[in-house]
Amino acid sequence: MKNRVVSLLLLAPGLAAAQAPAPTTYPYAVKGKIGQLSVPAKVYLIDGIKAIDSASVKQGRFELKGITGYPHSATLVLERQGRLQSGMREMMMGGKMRKYYFESPDRIRLFLEPRPVIVTSIDSMRTARITGSALTANYQQLHKAIKPADAKLSTAKSQAQFNGFSKELAQAYYSFIKTHPTSWVSLEALEQAHTWHKPEYAEVAPLYASLTPAQQASPPGKYYGEMLAGLKNSALGAEAPAFTQQTPEGKPVSLADYRGKYVLVDFWASWCTPCRAENPAVLKAYNAFKDRNFEVLGVSLDEEKTRAAWVKAIADDHMPWTQVSDLHGFDSAAAQQYGVKSIPQNFLVDPSGKIVASNLRGEDLEATLAKFIK
Repeated sequence: MKNRVVSLLLLAPGLAAAQAPAPTTYPYAVKGKIGQLSVPAKVYLIDGIKAIDSASVKQGRFELKGITGYPHSATLVLERQGRLQSGMREMMMGGKMRKYYFESPDRIRLFLEPRPVIVTSIDSMRTARITGSALTANYQQLHKAIKPADAKLSTAKSQAQFNGFSKELAQAYYSFIKTHPTSWVSLEALEQAHTWHKPEYAEVAPLYASLTPAQQASPPGKYYGEMLAGLKNSALGAEAPAFTQQTPEGKPVSLADYRGKYVLVDFWASWCTPCRAENPAVLKAYNAFKDRNFEVLGVSLDEEKTRAAWVKAIADDHMPWTQVSDLHGFDSAAAQQYGVKSIPQNFLVDPSGKIVASNLRGEDLEATLAKFIK
């Protein structure tokens, strides 16, 4: 149940005028000693899924130096035979060859910062001790703070319990941000929290505002700001943003067509495994309430290249409700309006056109519909 959604994440109103340009680059240095290892052993620095630096290990010692656009976390990998194993792989899953990201097991996370980060271990990267300056200390404090809530996720026995633990994890991230607003680690914490729990605008807007101008002006800061603007548009009680998109057959459908009914605006995609896993719950709720002034409007974040997979998924998952998409992926106009940066995500709109609930999963969906639809 610990599926992370690739999410992977406009500045808040009134903040733009106060923005100061962020430096375009920051230096970083990672030095270390891993026992007495030597060539062919190498270390690799992985940013996301891309190797951005590497160095040979000589008598256990290595050093990496470079620049980064902004301080952020990265993965340090030790490859004893020198060849990087991490990267995209293909394997047979469900009768089809599918791509997945494989990470070399002897690795550790650290925070790239302007001052040297020191990595030491007698045998492996996994057991290494990391020291550095304030950002490294902050990063370690964050992981200590979230560890209890993170550990609970693997023990969840139901979707409702998983949702509760996810919210608890997000709150741990928020608590850290409140006490470390000027730390670059807090910007990453804000991003990570959104991966686990869809927040309310009123909850995260003050946290974003507390970040420094440089953090807000960085690429992830701008990205989060854009999401925040959409989050404000789709807050509970707000008028649901209007949009019109086309069905697979090319028929334009507008959200306004559903005025006078309860409608669940359901964002998903054919390639999104958690979305597909959630579709049976949406179908169950649809069948229970479809004759009681309730409809579902599916909005796919597929792209033109996955059009066929989108159409097939509609049939395979037995979804009888209307499906639309502009086939622009996460650049979908509707996704931008609603601040959708990860899926699955949904919004319950009442007959007057106002958003009355969001992020409904599993049993919570039917329970919430029962409260509103008598």
